Amino acid sequence: MTIHDLAVGCKKASIFMAALPADQKNRALAEIVKALKNNQNKIIAANTKDLEKAEEQNLDSSLLKRLKFDNEKIKDACEGLGSLILLDDPVGITISALELDTGLELYKVSRPIGVIGVIFESRPDALVQIASLCLKSGNGVLLKGGSEAANTNQILARIIYDAGVKAGLAQGWLGLLETREDVADMLSLDKYIDLIIPRGSNAFVKHIMDNTVIPVLGHADGICHLYIDKDADPDMAVDLAVDGKCQYVAVCNATETILIHEKSARELLPELKRALEAHNVEIRGCDKTCNIIDVKPADEQDWKTEYLDYIVSLRIVSSLNGALDHINTYGSGHTDVIVTRNKKRALKFMDMADTADAFWNCSSRFSDGFRFGLGAEVGISTNKIHARGPVGLEGLMIYQWRMTGNGHKVADYAGINARPFTHKVLKKTFG
Repeated sequence: MTIHDLAVGCKKASIFMAALPADQKNRALAEIVKALKNNQNKIIAANTKDLEKAEEQNLDSSLLKRLKFDNEKIKDACEGLGSLILLDDPVGITISALELDTGLELYKVSRPIGVIGVIFESRPDALVQIASLCLKSGNGVLLKGGSEAANTNQILARIIYDAGVKAGLAQGWLGLLETREDVADMLSLDKYIDLIIPRGSNAFVKHIMDNTVIPVLGHADGICHLYIDKDADPDMAVDLAVDGKCQYVAVCNATETILIHEKSARELLPELKRALEAHNVEIRGCDKTCNIIDVKPADEQDWKTEYLDYIVSLRIVSSLNGALDHINTYGSGHTDVIVTRNKKRALKFMDMADTADAFWNCSSRFSDGFRFGLGAEVGISTNKIHARGPVGLEGLMIYQWRMTGNGHKVADYAGINARPFTHKVLKKTFG
């Protein structure tokens, strides 16, 4: 079956997916849990093939860790599905209700987007999360995982698809793409695919954005900042710097640049250096930083770099405004943090930082769909339309305007004797 055929089938299925009642979607999720448990041995056998091939190709140990899908990860995936079942149905929620005139009412109601195309890394558990989030939100989904996980992805997609159809989902609700050519073809199918969510390297995400007219929900960089204010608790500041940078370096929500108010710098920098270097972090500092601690000089490119490694850049700023100017100049709009005891300064930071996630006294690493309670995530968005930050169920929704009347005509509301609109807010739901 060609990618065109898959997309056409998924588009047809998405019409039926959008109208599914909540209990049927939850039954489908429960059926998927049952199928994953019943097919554990087959899944692990397929994953073993992928792991063996990856080891032969000398894949990095961190990639091997992501690729592995053993009994424990299957258990975690099933628990995640169980949590998703417990979440409220995001479809059909009345967002607003307005009376235009007596008997003429306008409702804004949440609806699925339609067909979601997701391109993701070599992480089999991501396939389970993405497929289940699309199911719960009433969307059709086309999936393309990393080639290193080809065998695992094939069996997981087949198990999930079959379990969904068994529970009453429409034929074609899920499709698996398997080649790079499929991805290239997908980018031209704007008639059938409503949204593309790419997950991967900066260069890859930018390539997708530059080569399709289909709306793309994603982020090209994760240049996250930690700003240590003049009113920061020193111990907290160091702890959050270490957690944000070192807890897991190869992710988009890791801290890449630390900004320090000049009034805190002389006291904090020596301890910050000791703490970061204890985790083998290479520090690159501005001229003022290098005058206080012995570190490698930073250049202009460092402020623009997402390291995804044990490297961090440090810059001393003269004010909160200076920190905001740096973030709004060099940041990627992903996640930015302020450490301060001063609530007024924290709120100013949140109001003026041009970012999807503005945090106060907590690690940038909290920027995650699971930690946000969104039922995992299909990706991270730095877009300024539709959805921002970790994208869970809500980010897979759009809305529909619904109007009900009783023979109301526009002609009655035009001309010299036009009837006036009441535009009265209603406290009621549609249906």
